[in-house]
Amino acid sequence: MSKPPARVRLADAAFALFDERGYEQTTVDDIAERAGVGRTTFFRHYRSKEDVIFPDHDRLLELIDHRLATSSHSTALVAVSDAVRLVLLHYLDEGDLARRRYALTSKVAALRDREIASVARYQRLFREFIAAWMGDPTKSASLRAELMAAAVVSAHNHVLRRWLRGESADPVAEVDEAMHEVLALFPARPAPSGSGGTTVVAFRSAQDLDTLLPELRRLMEVGPER
Repeated sequence: MSKPPARVRLADAAFALFDERGYEQTTVDDIAERAGVGRTTFFRHYRSKEDVIFPDHDRLLELIDHRLATSSHSTALVAVSDAVRLVLLHYLDEGDLARRRYALTSKVAALRDREIASVARYQRLFREFIAAWMGDPTKSASLRAELMAAAVVSAHNHVLRRWLRGESADPVAEVDEAMHEVLALFPARPAPSGSGGTTVVAFRSAQDLDTLLPELRRLMEVGPER
């Protein structure tokens, strides 16, 4: 049986050491040694021990931005729902690692602060996209875009936390239902005159998910182990 990739071994080693010694007491050298790799390999995959804990938010944000950019005015809200599902699927694909991260960030204040900052980046991306979709520069429209983005992120996080606590048997169905509730709060606006764009159909079937997950994994990959 082949060994797991170095990135996976490093994450497993880090979380095991955090459980045994505590987050603050664990060093990068400790993690590399436990994973059976050198410091160079560690820093090829992660910038710090903190980065081992969190998913690759930069790549996830790029993936979301790409999904939103492929929508037209008439399919913008479909794209928002799809983007939310992409993030949830990433956590589901992580499985136990996501649950271990949840337990750790619940105990370490500095990690909670980083998680809050990461959530703010997602909300800002959705807010900017929704504001552009509204096409209304007024203060009231800006507030609506902010409220809608906050609702979108809150719906995702509510479902994600339920799954992390073992309370959701079908988080994908739950997030679809949650997004339906959120988007129903915001009536669609007529497309601006002369607007164009590509019409995008949302994925909704299990077959669609089976097709999407390998692509999601590919987009989240880092370089090969050396």
